[in-house]
Amino acid sequence: MFIPLDGLHGKDSDMSLITKDLGLWNVPKENDIKGWYRVKDQVLELRSGTKRKHSVLKTKANYGNFFCSFEFLFVDGNIDSGIELRNNDQIQIGISGSLKKDMTGSPYIPGLGYPKHAQGVAKLLKQKDWNKMTIKCNGPRYIVTLQGKEVVDYISPKAIKEGPVGIQLHGNRDMKIDFRNFRIKSL
Repeated sequence: MFIPLDGLHGKDSDMSLITKDLGLWNVPKENDIKGWYRVKDQVLELRSGTKRKHSVLKTKANYGNFFCSFEFLFVDGNIDSGIELRNNDQIQIGISGSLKKDMTGSPYIPGLGYPKHAQGVAKLLKQKDWNKMTIKCNGPRYIVTLQGKEVVDYISPKAIKEGPVGIQLHGNRDMKIDFRNFRIKSL
């Protein structure tokens, strides 16, 4: 059973956090003008551009230990996104701006860069179809799967106990990426 972000009545739910709108998320103030994030047919569309700044869409609820699952689709451009895990630690999706190569599934830790590289991603990643990723955060341990195969198991020295989950959109990149079926379960 999955827990809805708004925590209504404390009941578990199997609903996606991407519904008809962004009501379950803290939306950056400039989104109405910049158009970073929008929902169309229960698909979250992230759009950046060469003159747009960095942005993160964060859950309204905070999470401690959790499991999340979602699908993502590379639509167009030089994809540089990721899932923030309770703080600035993140799991990369797409091309690392600093390394200039695909680091999908790898943890990015501020101050440490990419301390561990995901394994087997090149064979699993679909460039023109939906990809399924799961992330399990149990304390400082992050376990990531892509298409049902474990690609990384990492213990972060900078993990914090609780915080929001975020979907990152790098600025200064001409890119489009979509997400759907985004679910979070507290452990």
